[in-house]
Amino acid sequence: MDSRWKKNFPVITCVMCAVLLAGLGLVCLYSALRGSLVVPVNILNKQIALLAVAVGLMLAAAFVKEQFLRNVAYLGLGVALLGLVLVLIPGIGVKVNGASRWLSLGVSRFQFSEVAKVLFVIGFAHYLTTMQRHKKSWLLGFMVPACIIGVFVGLLILEPDFGTAFLFGAVGFTMLYLWGARLDALIGSMTLGVGAFLVLIYNDPIRWKRITSFLDIEGNKNDGAYQLYQGLLAYGSGGVGGLGIGNGRQKQAFLPEAHTDFIFPVIGEELGLFATCAIVVLFALLFFAIIRMIKNAPGMYWFLVMIGVAGFLVYQSIFNIGVVTGLLPTKGISLPFISYGGANLVSSFLMVGVLLCAWRNCDHSPVTKAREV
Repeated sequence: MDSRWKKNFPVITCVMCAVLLAGLGLVCLYSALRGSLVVPVNILNKQIALLAVAVGLMLAAAFVKEQFLRNVAYLGLGVALLGLVLVLIPGIGVKVNGASRWLSLGVSRFQFSEVAKVLFVIGFAHYLTTMQRHKKSWLLGFMVPACIIGVFVGLLILEPDFGTAFLFGAVGFTMLYLWGARLDALIGSMTLGVGAFLVLIYNDPIRWKRITSFLDIEGNKNDGAYQLYQGLLAYGSGGVGGLGIGNGRQKQAFLPEAHTDFIFPVIGEELGLFATCAIVVLFALLFFAIIRMIKNAPGMYWFLVMIGVAGFLVYQSIFNIGVVTGLLPTKGISLPFISYGGANLVSSFLMVGVLLCAWRNCDHSPVTKAREV
């Protein structure tokens, strides 16, 4: 019994952290709703229902066969690209605040880029695995995978969703690097990519204003840095112990997106420093558990899949917490497991389901086998 517990400790830790974070997300959402003047009270019930669906999808994904995933990998890539194209079409895609990121589902809407993350990882990992013998080839080992990443990034920029575009680029090139692609090509393309990204930001007045406001938060607290400034006030008001659930003031029309992208400052205001630190610790435990799982990957395919999943969860969490604490320029991006939204929950738990699937298909061999096709 002890040996089985020790062998499965990483996956148990992974699932427990995901469930605890989602549970804390419900508590935080309830806290953000109490006394709020701008958030509908019925979204808590919706979030609970969506959490049940997300957990069900996680369990279903955990029992998928590897061969099935490999067989539908390219189909998944095609579906992901099609969905990202459909959100740009008027009448199918839903535009909110000038951004077309959602698909219309009649009575609801769905941010397709969240599910596209899972499809991208599965399809991209399959391509790299099949091209293992051509990893040093300029065409098959670099140009084709770089173009795959570029198409996803380009469609996301058209929405526009620069934050998610950056995530896809970062995860894609992380997978390429750990796969063993040509280092000279990676460095050159990443330099050009980051340069082009900065040029796009510079030529976009709204996003450039976010950068300049970030550099002087106090001076722009009533303009471009308003949201971030209100979030920082929330941390200061909460202190160590917090004001108590429902007693926060920032959610009362002061802090925009208090239940989605900026839910972390609400946690800091109402539950205090200990609660925010607990969330950071849970994310850290989740990431370390995933690393332990990656070390036991028996083949290149699962190695790359777990790297991709870990990349999205790690980068997105760091990016969100960095933004809402003033360490990074403001950009709307959700906190995995915690922020309100069905797409966020489904994507996060599907990734955990993929990790469970990888663990179930693994023979828990030493990491040396991870370099085999």
